[in-house]
Amino acid sequence: MLKKADHICRCAFFLVHFVMFNLNSNVLVLNQDYQPLSVCSVQKSLVLLFLEKAELLHDVPEKVINTVRAEFEYPSVIRLKRYIRLPYQEITPTRRNILRRDKMRCQYCGKPQELTVDHILPRSRGGQDTWVNLTTACTKCNQKKGNRTPEEAGMPLKHKPYKPHHISFLRDGAGTISQEWKPYLYMI
Repeated sequence: MLKKADHICRCAFFLVHFVMFNLNSNVLVLNQDYQPLSVCSVQKSLVLLFLEKAELLHDVPEKVINTVRAEFEYPSVIRLKRYIRLPYQEITPTRRNILRRDKMRCQYCGKPQELTVDHILPRSRGGQDTWVNLTTACTKCNQKKGNRTPEEAGMPLKHKPYKPHHISFLRDGAGTISQEWKPYLYMI
């Protein structure tokens, strides 16, 4: 067993030090029951595969990872071998997540520059930090709206704010979705 662990460490060392430039893609991580958990880097997925904590479900056929001593498949989807119990996956309404939900656009004018987070019902009037009360606004629109609601300011929202679902948030935040991911993200 020691020889196997030693071999895994050496392979991981070569991967980390000799092919860093080639590990920029995303890999979909599934729980043991095939439910999507997260997206990780190719480098992290290779570590999970080498430590035998995950299995490769789909690779990218046109890409391989070459080291000094070996060649490895380029992972696209991996599945954990042990089930990870997660509490209900609540997505926190952070600034980054609000901007991501609103596709990096002001929800009043549509501009993608100088973005802030705006409270639809201002905090001074009892507005909370919730998904349905926070929206993306450019600084100009945020200042124009001031301490009023969008209706009072005559500034209708382009899209109604909503609380995203874990899987749709994962899907939307992953960027380009490969064909191998679509069945697991309920897109087929």
